[in-house]
Amino acid sequence: MPIPTELTVHQKSRLLDIAFDDGSAFSIPFELLRVYSPSAEVKGHGPGQETLQVGKREVGIQGVEPVGNYAVKPVFTDGHDSGIFTWDYLYKLGSEQDALWQDYLNRLHAAGFEGDSGRQTGTVLPGALVRGGVCGSGHGH
Repeated sequence: MPIPTELTVHQKSRLLDIAFDDGSAFSIPFELLRVYSPSAEVKGHGPGQETLQVGKREVGIQGVEPVGNYAVKPVFTDGHDSGIFTWDYLYKLGSEQDALWQDYLNRLHAAGFEGDSGRQTGTVLPGALVRGGVCGSGHGH
């Protein structure tokens, strides 16, 4: 498993730069990290229970907390802070980001959003209740 040698959060460009000991390096947009967060709130508690994330184009990262020596937990500016990103998962997000972007855009289009409209700040899913991060974790957002 590749181990990160460097991890930098760029607030202005909204990119997380990560370099690994196998020589690979990636710049991962905050938005991609947010919409593919490995948290129960995003992934659900089983296959088919994923929640499509919308309106995250402008999301920022306030901080990144280490989790042991195998992962980090970003604290996003929209209050989301329950995703634990392992080194393996960050490597996957970095190396497959083109395909992941396309999959995300396809899912937005399938939900009825035209073009990039589902990424605009303040966008909500059609028919979705606007709610805080309710995922049973006891975190009040």
